[in-house]
Amino acid sequence: MSAKVFSATTLGLESVSVEVEVDVLSAGLHMFTLVGLPDTSIKES
Repeated sequence: MSAKVFSATTLGLESVSVEVEVDVLSAGLHMFTLVGLPDTSIKES
C-alpha cells in the first residue's frame, strides 16, 4: 500500500512544492530509501 503526501518548503524567497511517496509494508523489515537529489546534510547522516 502506498501513500502520497504533498507539502511545500521555502527556498530563499520562493516556495517549492514537495511530493513524498511512501510504500507501506504490512509485514517486513523496517527500512527507508532516499531517491532523488537530497541535500548534503542528508547524505552525511
